[in-house]
Amino acid sequence: MTDAPRHSAPAEPMRLGFPVKVMARPDLKSNDARRWQNAPHLKVSLEYLDGILDHCAARGIRMYRMSSDLAPYATHPDMPQFHDMIAESDAELTAIGAKARALDIRLSFHPSQFVLLNAPDPEIVTRSVRDLAAQAEMLDRMGLGPEAVLVTHVGGVYDDRPAARRRWVEAWHRLPAHVRARLVLENDDIRFSAADTLWIHGETGVRLIFDHQHHWCMNPEGLGVVEAFGRVLDTWPDDVRPKMHFSSPRTEMRQITRKDRKTGKPRTVMQPPIWTGHADFVQPFEFVRFLRDCAPLVARRPFDVMLEAKMKDLALERLRADLVRYVPDVGAVFGLAPDAVAPEPDAECAGAA
Repeated sequence: MTDAPRHSAPAEPMRLGFPVKVMARPDLKSNDARRWQNAPHLKVSLEYLDGILDHCAARGIRMYRMSSDLAPYATHPDMPQFHDMIAESDAELTAIGAKARALDIRLSFHPSQFVLLNAPDPEIVTRSVRDLAAQAEMLDRMGLGPEAVLVTHVGGVYDDRPAARRRWVEAWHRLPAHVRARLVLENDDIRFSAADTLWIHGETGVRLIFDHQHHWCMNPEGLGVVEAFGRVLDTWPDDVRPKMHFSSPRTEMRQITRKDRKTGKPRTVMQPPIWTGHADFVQPFEFVRFLRDCAPLVARRPFDVMLEAKMKDLALERLRADLVRYVPDVGAVFGLAPDAVAPEPDAECAGAA
């Protein structure tokens, strides 16, 4: 690709990150997933996280999204025996935060889909706030700065979009201060667009996350990609680096098993792809096109990119190699040079499910 504009590397290279599971290393667990009867604990999860940080450092990966289940059952209303595990793990959280800072690895959380601040049911909102407060507390005890965020979505439409947006705003104003300091809001692919989140920002001041694939799937207002992304970047303070999400849509036919109405037996049918689905890897030329279009934004306001491909760290490493091979000026934006990219992991992708 030879079209202008070309990129010049920012003073501090932009980061590429991946979420939760390390596909190249199936032996590296992301959290203590034992059932409650076996007394799982945050301290065990932090031991796993320590190994993941070592792996990221060895591979030159400087951004990682932690599992939302890092502290198992810590907020479960019927299991008070787990409620003190975050405080009990203060020393371990302090140590892991110091290690992440020393390695310059940006950490974040993305709470589960069950966190719904705009739910009409007050009990669901209460549980959601409890989950957010626990994850914000972990980031605080790690001693991480404002780049360490909690990413959430607006929630459900509940048959009334304006009312759903207003409920999110009302919930924001009731959040504990340490949650508001960490929470950022992302546009989604089927319910709330970037324009919706920009409206909410205007009412609250909450920082925003731009998801590239979601914007293509959900943009009834017709905002251009660069326009929408630029406005989202401006919701971040000048002294805090923004982040955004990037993924490519799946293009394969989907294999679906259904019950045959006549025979009652299961049968397999093929269906075309749904564009909200994430591909295993990032289509590099799509990514480069986005970066090319956003060159003025990169020059004005460098940002980090969380990749949400299904193959996670393997997709990240493949994209880095592709950037160096095809578009070295874009690779330079992420601090990549031909001799700086580690060899690709096992081509058999042993970590794939």
